[in-house]
Amino acid sequence: MPEPIAALAYQNEKALYDLLFRASAETLRTIAVDPKHLGAEIDFITILHTWRQNLLHHPHVHCVAPDGGIAPDGERWIACRPGFFLPVRVLSRLFRRLFLEQLRRAFDAGALHFYGQ
Repeated sequence: MPEPIAALAYQNEKALYDLLFRASAETLRTIAVDPKHLGAEIDFITILHTWRQNLLHHPHVHCVAPDGGIAPDGERWIACRPGFFLPVRVLSRLFRRLFLEQLRRAFDAGALHFYGQ
């Protein structure tokens, strides 16, 4: 998260961390199922980290996934290309769009709180 949005997490932990989990999950599933990329349904676990090793606030998630997924017909495993899971630039763009759309909806719904400056 960029610093201005990370700062919102101090005052809106539940809302912002929920957005982080939802946007990352939707991003991974959307790109993985696309036949241009993997063409399979995947599953994964996501781990929230809120601080860097130097104890600076830096909310982010790590996602751990197998190197492939189940074909749409449910009958076979589709492995990703060796040494490559999903395209990082494609993931980044979709994640950013989804996260900002969800952040805007949360703001419009009055779900975010601002204290101080």
